[in-house]
Amino acid sequence: ALQNSSSIAKTVALIALAMAIFMFGDPSRGAFAVASSTSTFSLAGAGVALIAVMWAYDGWADVSAMAGEIRDPGRNLPRAIIGGMAAVLVAYIAINVAYFYVLPVNAMASSTMVAADAATSVFGRAGASLISALVMLATFGAANATVMTGSRFIYAMARDGMFFNAFARVHPRFETPHIAVAAIGFLGVLYATSRTFEQLTAAIILGEWPFYMLAVGAVIVWRVRDPARARPYRAPLYPVLPIVFIGASLALTINALVTDPKLTFLSFGIVATGLPAYWLWQRFTRA
Repeated sequence: ALQNSSSIAKTVALIALAMAIFMFGDPSRGAFAVASSTSTFSLAGAGVALIAVMWAYDGWADVSAMAGEIRDPGRNLPRAIIGGMAAVLVAYIAINVAYFYVLPVNAMASSTMVAADAATSVFGRAGASLISALVMLATFGAANATVMTGSRFIYAMARDGMFFNAFARVHPRFETPHIAVAAIGFLGVLYATSRTFEQLTAAIILGEWPFYMLAVGAVIVWRVRDPARARPYRAPLYPVLPIVFIGASLALTINALVTDPKLTFLSFGIVATGLPAYWLWQRFTRA
């Protein structure tokens, strides 16, 4: 209930802000009326920008971690993913078009707080306070969702004997993996004090995306190896859609490697530490 209410609130707030900008903003100073002096476009630059954009849509994968705790996941999980993606798509396209409506491209390119600039241009100083409140609401919703879903990965690892048994414990009253939740919360605080928001989002997207490719590739492998098994989830446009997804993901990853090798290698390096950790865990648990 808490997650649903915060998600609905921030989505409605974003769309309402976009509508207010369209209604009360001055389009004569926006990107649609003022020519930009920095109109150079490159596919590599678009690819870099997509890494940050992917964070906005990353919940489509996280919600899958809750599949074991929802009613009729074969029916409700696809609805949740598609409905969530559609809501994010509408909200973020609306608010970004609103930014272009009242701000020139040059101003957005040089700003670190585009939303506050857009709101201030319409509502004055009160606009910045409005955006601050919206950011706090959005941050709360994202943090709650991340802790709720991320803890399920640690819980599943511990339940399968791949992590400390304590993290597989379920609270007797609330029926949640409370120790895993606390661990994810602690890691979140640790990360937030060590990197900027942009660095964290870029690193997590680059770190997660190879596993998304492996997961989608597993759909193809599994159907080839065991074609007779019942399929509770349908794969639309199979095998075209999985192949397109894998190809686009590879292009995004390779582009990141070329344009920002330091961050990309750092992300992959963190992920690679899982290999010796896995080997050591297997060795000591067998002993």
